[in-house]
Amino acid sequence: MEHHHHHHHHLPSGADTLNRAFIIGILLNTAFVTVEFGVGIIYNSMGLLSDAGHNLSDVASLILAMFGFRLAQIHGSQHYTYGFRKSTILISLANSLLLLGAVGIIIYESIMRLYTPVNIEGGAVAWTAGVGIVINGITAWLFLKDKDHDLNVKGAYLHMAADTLVSVGVVISGILIYFTNWIWLDPVIGLCVALMILLSVWSLLRDSLRLALDGVPDGIDLKELEENLRKMEGICGVHHIHVWAISTTENALTAHVVVEDILRQHEIKEAVKEYLHTHNICHATLELEQKGEHCCTPSVE
Repeated sequence: MEHHHHHHHHLPSGADTLNRAFIIGILLNTAFVTVEFGVGIIYNSMGLLSDAGHNLSDVASLILAMFGFRLAQIHGSQHYTYGFRKSTILISLANSLLLLGAVGIIIYESIMRLYTPVNIEGGAVAWTAGVGIVINGITAWLFLKDKDHDLNVKGAYLHMAADTLVSVGVVISGILIYFTNWIWLDPVIGLCVALMILLSVWSLLRDSLRLALDGVPDGIDLKELEENLRKMEGICGVHHIHVWAISTTENALTAHVVVEDILRQHEIKEAVKEYLHTHNICHATLELEQKGEHCCTPSVE
Protein backbone atom coordinates (compact mmCIF):
# COMPACT_ATOMS: atom_id res chain seq x y z
CA MET A 1 0.00 0.00 0.00
CA GLU A 2 1.56 3.27 -1.11
CA HIS A 3 1.03 6.69 0.37
CA HIS A 4 2.43 9.81 -1.20
CA HIS A 5 2.90 12.90 0.93
CA HIS A 6 3.57 16.12 -0.91
CA HIS A 7 4.30 19.44 0.74
CA HIS A 8 4.73 22.67 -1.16
CA HIS A 9 8.22 23.90 -0.39
CA HIS A 10 8.89 27.60 0.04
CA LEU A 11 12.36 29.04 -0.35
CA PRO A 12 13.75 30.54 2.86
CA SER A 13 13.57 34.18 1.78
CA GLY A 14 11.04 33.80 -1.00
CA ALA A 15 11.66 33.26 -4.69
CA ASP A 16 11.49 36.96 -5.54
CA THR A 17 14.11 37.94 -2.95
CA LEU A 18 16.63 35.35 -4.11
CA ASN A 19 15.97 36.09 -7.77
CA ARG A 20 16.61 39.78 -7.11
CA ALA A 21 19.81 38.91 -5.21
CA PHE A 22 21.12 36.95 -8.20
CA ILE A 23 20.31 39.75 -10.66
CA ILE A 24 21.94 42.44 -8.47
CA GLY A 25 25.01 40.24 -7.93
CA ILE A 26 25.41 39.57 -11.66
CA LEU A 27 25.06 43.25 -12.61
CA LEU A 28 27.47 44.49 -9.89
CA ASN A 29 30.15 41.93 -10.71
CA THR A 30 29.84 42.40 -14.47
CA ALA A 31 30.39 46.15 -13.97
CA PHE A 32 33.40 45.50 -11.72
CA VAL A 33 34.98 43.04 -14.18
CA THR A 34 34.66 45.68 -16.93
CA VAL A 35 36.31 48.37 -14.76
CA GLU A 36 39.06 46.03 -13.53
CA PHE A 37 39.86 44.89 -17.06
CA GLY A 38 40.06 48.50 -18.24
CA VAL A 39 42.38 49.53 -15.38
CA GLY A 40 44.54 46.46 -16.05
CA ILE A 41 44.94 47.52 -19.68
CA ILE A 42 45.75 51.14 -18.74
CA TYR A 43 48.39 50.20 -16.14
CA ASN A 44 49.63 47.11 -18.00
CA SER A 45 48.94 45.02 -14.87
CA MET A 46 48.81 41.29 -15.44
CA GLY A 47 47.64 40.93 -11.84
CA LEU A 48 44.51 42.97 -12.45
CA LEU A 49 43.88 41.36 -15.83
CA SER A 50 44.12 37.84 -14.39
CA ASP A 51 41.92 38.82 -11.43
CA ALA A 52 39.38 40.23 -13.91
CA GLY A 53 39.37 36.85 -15.62
CA HIS A 54 38.88 35.16 -12.26
CA ASN A 55 35.99 37.50 -11.42
CA LEU A 56 34.47 36.76 -14.81
CA SER A 57 34.24 33.11 -13.70
CA ASP A 58 32.27 34.33 -10.68
CA VAL A 59 29.79 36.09 -12.95
CA ALA A 60 29.43 32.78 -14.79
CA SER A 61 28.88 30.94 -11.50
CA LEU A 62 26.17 33.42 -10.45
CA ILE A 63 24.44 33.01 -13.82
CA LEU A 64 24.62 29.22 -13.39
CA ALA A 65 23.22 29.42 -9.87
CA MET A 66 20.34 31.66 -10.98
CA PHE A 67 19.66 29.33 -13.91
CA GLY A 68 19.42 26.38 -11.50
CA PHE A 69 17.25 28.39 -9.12
CA ARG A 70 14.79 29.19 -11.91
CA LEU A 71 14.79 25.63 -13.25
CA ALA A 72 13.80 24.43 -9.77
CA GLN A 73 10.59 26.49 -10.03
CA ILE A 74 9.38 24.53 -13.08
CA HIS A 75 6.58 22.11 -12.26
CA GLY A 76 6.87 18.41 -12.96
CA SER A 77 5.78 16.85 -16.24
CA GLN A 78 5.19 13.39 -17.65
CA HIS A 79 8.87 13.09 -18.55
CA TYR A 80 10.29 14.93 -15.52
CA THR A 81 7.97 14.13 -12.62
CA TYR A 82 10.04 16.15 -10.12
CA GLY A 83 10.55 18.97 -12.60
CA PHE A 84 14.16 20.17 -12.85
CA ARG A 85 14.89 20.36 -9.11
CA LYS A 86 17.91 18.07 -9.48
CA SER A 87 19.59 20.73 -11.63
CA THR A 88 20.28 22.75 -8.45
CA ILE A 89 22.50 19.91 -7.20
CA LEU A 90 24.32 19.55 -10.53
CA ILE A 91 24.91 23.32 -10.71
CA SER A 92 26.14 23.33 -7.11
CA LEU A 93 28.63 20.63 -8.11
CA ALA A 94 29.65 22.64 -11.20
CA ASN A 95 30.17 25.74 -9.05
CA SER A 96 32.40 23.87 -6.61
CA LEU A 97 34.48 22.63 -9.56
CA LEU A 98 34.66 26.21 -10.88
CA LEU A 99 35.98 27.33 -7.50
CA LEU A 100 38.60 24.56 -7.56
CA GLY A 101 39.58 25.67 -11.06
CA ALA A 102 39.95 29.26 -9.83
CA VAL A 103 42.14 28.04 -6.96
CA GLY A 104 44.30 26.14 -9.44
CA ILE A 105 44.74 29.26 -11.59
CA ILE A 106 45.67 31.40 -8.57
CA ILE A 107 48.23 28.84 -7.38
CA TYR A 108 49.74 28.48 -10.86
CA GLU A 109 50.01 32.23 -11.43
CA SER A 110 51.41 32.82 -7.94
CA ILE A 111 54.14 30.21 -8.40
CA MET A 112 55.02 31.60 -11.83
CA ARG A 113 55.36 35.10 -10.37
CA LEU A 114 57.66 33.82 -7.66
CA TYR A 115 60.04 32.63 -10.36
CA THR A 116 59.47 35.52 -12.76
CA PRO A 117 58.53 38.66 -10.75
CA VAL A 118 56.34 41.22 -12.51
CA ASN A 119 56.50 44.95 -11.78
CA ILE A 120 53.22 46.06 -10.25
CA GLU A 121 51.65 49.51 -9.89
CA GLY A 122 50.83 49.07 -6.19
CA GLY A 123 48.53 52.09 -5.88
CA ALA A 124 46.33 51.22 -8.85
CA VAL A 125 46.13 47.58 -7.74
CA ALA A 126 45.16 48.58 -4.18
CA TRP A 127 42.33 50.97 -5.01
CA THR A 128 40.89 48.71 -7.69
CA ALA A 129 40.92 45.75 -5.32
CA GLY A 130 39.34 48.01 -2.70
CA VAL A 131 36.37 48.47 -5.01
CA GLY A 132 36.35 44.69 -5.38
CA ILE A 133 36.00 44.26 -1.60
CA VAL A 134 32.87 46.42 -1.63
CA ILE A 135 31.31 44.72 -4.68
CA ASN A 136 32.10 41.17 -3.58
CA GLY A 137 31.18 41.89 0.03
CA ILE A 138 27.76 43.28 -0.93
CA THR A 139 27.09 40.31 -3.22
CA ALA A 140 28.12 37.80 -0.52
CA TRP A 141 25.85 39.59 1.97
CA LEU A 142 22.90 39.18 -0.41
CA PHE A 143 23.21 35.39 -0.06
CA LEU A 144 24.27 35.24 3.60
CA LYS A 145 20.80 34.59 5.01
CA ASP A 146 20.01 31.59 2.80
CA LYS A 147 23.43 29.97 2.44
CA ASP A 148 22.71 27.30 5.07
CA HIS A 149 19.32 26.40 3.58
CA ASP A 150 20.30 25.83 -0.04
CA LEU A 151 23.55 24.29 -1.31
CA ASN A 152 23.23 26.20 -4.57
CA VAL A 153 23.00 29.51 -2.73
CA LYS A 154 25.91 28.41 -0.54
CA GLY A 155 27.99 27.94 -3.69
CA ALA A 156 27.20 31.49 -4.83
CA TYR A 157 27.98 32.83 -1.35
CA LEU A 158 31.32 30.99 -1.17
CA HIS A 159 32.30 32.32 -4.59
CA MET A 160 31.73 35.91 -3.51
CA ALA A 161 33.16 35.48 0.00
CA ALA A 162 36.28 33.91 -1.52
CA ASP A 163 36.62 36.82 -3.93
CA THR A 164 36.29 39.26 -1.03
CA LEU A 165 39.25 37.50 0.61
CA VAL A 166 41.18 37.69 -2.65
CA SER A 167 40.48 41.43 -2.88
CA VAL A 168 41.58 41.98 0.73
CA GLY A 169 44.82 40.16 -0.01
CA VAL A 170 45.38 42.21 -3.16
CA VAL A 171 44.77 45.49 -1.28
CA ILE A 172 47.29 44.53 1.41
CA SER A 173 49.89 43.49 -1.14
CA GLY A 174 49.21 46.58 -3.27
CA ILE A 175 49.75 48.96 -0.34
CA LEU A 176 52.90 47.19 0.85
CA ILE A 177 54.32 47.02 -2.67
CA TYR A 178 53.59 50.73 -3.15
CA PHE A 179 55.67 51.66 -0.08
CA THR A 180 58.34 48.90 -0.10
CA ASN A 181 58.46 47.66 -3.72
CA TRP A 182 58.41 44.08 -2.36
CA ILE A 183 56.79 42.61 -5.46
CA TRP A 184 57.23 39.06 -4.09
CA LEU A 185 54.38 39.80 -1.66
CA ASP A 186 51.81 39.55 -4.46
CA PRO A 187 52.34 35.82 -5.22
CA VAL A 188 52.80 34.92 -1.54
CA ILE A 189 49.46 36.45 -0.58
CA GLY A 190 47.95 34.79 -3.65
CA LEU A 191 49.02 31.37 -2.34
CA CYS A 192 47.64 32.12 1.15
CA VAL A 193 44.29 33.19 -0.29
CA ALA A 194 44.16 30.08 -2.51
CA LEU A 195 44.61 27.88 0.58
CA MET A 196 41.78 29.67 2.39
CA ILE A 197 39.45 29.25 -0.60
CA LEU A 198 40.38 25.56 -0.88
CA LEU A 199 39.45 24.94 2.75
CA SER A 200 36.07 26.64 2.30
CA VAL A 201 35.15 24.93 -0.97
CA TRP A 202 35.95 21.40 0.22
CA SER A 203 32.67 20.99 2.14
CA LEU A 204 30.67 22.34 -0.82
CA LEU A 205 32.32 19.86 -3.22
CA ARG A 206 31.83 16.95 -0.80
CA ASP A 207 28.14 17.72 -0.17
CA SER A 208 27.38 18.40 -3.84
CA LEU A 209 29.01 15.16 -4.96
CA ARG A 210 27.16 13.15 -2.31
CA LEU A 211 23.78 14.59 -3.30
CA ALA A 212 24.53 14.11 -7.02
CA LEU A 213 25.09 10.40 -6.25
CA ASP A 214 21.79 10.23 -4.31
CA GLY A 215 23.61 9.94 -1.00
CA VAL A 216 21.90 10.68 2.31
CA PRO A 217 21.72 14.48 2.73
CA ASP A 218 23.83 16.16 5.38
CA GLY A 219 22.08 16.44 8.74
CA ILE A 220 20.14 13.19 8.38
CA ASP A 221 21.31 10.14 10.36
CA LEU A 222 19.70 7.19 8.58
CA LYS A 223 20.23 4.77 11.48
CA GLU A 224 18.73 7.21 13.99
CA LEU A 225 15.84 7.94 11.63
CA GLU A 226 15.05 4.21 11.31
CA GLU A 227 15.31 3.63 15.08
CA ASN A 228 12.95 6.52 15.85
CA LEU A 229 10.41 5.27 13.31
CA ARG A 230 10.49 1.79 14.91
CA LYS A 231 9.76 3.36 18.31
CA MET A 232 6.60 5.09 17.09
CA GLU A 233 3.28 3.77 18.37
CA GLY A 234 1.72 1.16 16.10
CA ILE A 235 4.95 0.46 14.18
CA CYS A 236 6.81 -2.80 14.77
CA GLY A 237 9.35 -2.66 11.94
CA VAL A 238 10.89 -0.58 9.15
CA HIS A 239 12.95 -1.81 6.21
CA HIS A 240 13.95 -0.90 2.65
CA ILE A 241 14.43 2.70 3.80
CA HIS A 242 16.10 5.11 1.37
CA VAL A 243 16.64 8.86 1.67
CA TRP A 244 17.99 11.14 -1.05
CA ALA A 245 17.87 14.78 -2.17
CA ILE A 246 15.46 15.92 -4.87
CA SER A 247 17.10 19.34 -4.91
CA THR A 248 19.43 21.38 -2.72
CA THR A 249 16.47 22.21 -0.46
CA GLU A 250 14.14 19.18 -0.64
CA ASN A 251 14.60 15.57 0.47
CA ALA A 252 12.65 12.40 -0.34
CA LEU A 253 12.19 9.01 1.34
CA THR A 254 10.85 5.57 0.48
CA ALA A 255 10.31 2.90 3.14
CA HIS A 256 8.38 -0.22 4.03
CA VAL A 257 6.65 0.22 7.39
CA VAL A 258 5.37 -2.83 9.28
CA VAL A 259 2.30 -1.95 11.39
CA GLU A 260 0.54 -3.86 14.13
CA ASP A 261 -2.95 -2.89 12.96
CA ILE A 262 -3.53 -2.03 9.30
CA LEU A 263 -6.81 -0.34 10.26
CA ARG A 264 -4.76 2.42 11.93
CA GLN A 265 -2.87 3.14 8.72
CA HIS A 266 -4.16 6.71 8.30
CA GLU A 267 -3.20 7.64 11.86
CA ILE A 268 0.23 6.02 11.54
CA LYS A 269 0.82 7.59 8.14
CA GLU A 270 0.10 11.09 9.48
CA ALA A 271 2.38 10.55 12.49
CA VAL A 272 5.24 9.35 10.26
CA LYS A 273 4.67 12.25 7.86
CA GLU A 274 4.86 14.77 10.69
CA TYR A 275 8.07 13.23 12.05
CA LEU A 276 9.75 13.12 8.64
CA HIS A 277 8.86 16.75 8.01
CA THR A 278 11.01 17.74 11.02
CA HIS A 279 13.97 16.24 9.11
CA ASN A 280 13.15 18.27 5.96
CA ILE A 281 11.82 15.16 4.20
CA CYS A 282 8.91 16.64 2.28
CA HIS A 283 8.26 13.80 -0.18
CA ALA A 284 7.62 10.37 1.37
CA THR A 285 6.45 7.16 -0.28
CA LEU A 286 5.49 4.59 2.34
CA GLU A 287 4.44 0.98 1.82
CA LEU A 288 2.51 -0.22 4.88
CA GLU A 289 2.67 -3.93 5.67
CA GLN A 290 0.99 -6.04 8.32
CA LYS A 291 3.04 -7.94 10.85
CA GLY A 292 3.98 -11.33 9.45
CA GLU A 293 3.32 -10.28 5.86
CA HIS A 294 5.92 -11.48 3.35
CA CYS A 295 7.80 -8.66 1.65
CA CYS A 296 8.45 -9.55 -1.98
CA THR A 297 10.36 -6.38 -2.90
CA PRO A 298 13.99 -7.25 -3.81
CA SER A 299 16.54 -5.49 -1.61
CA VAL A 300 19.04 -3.09 -3.12
CA GLU A 301 20.75 -2.35 0.18
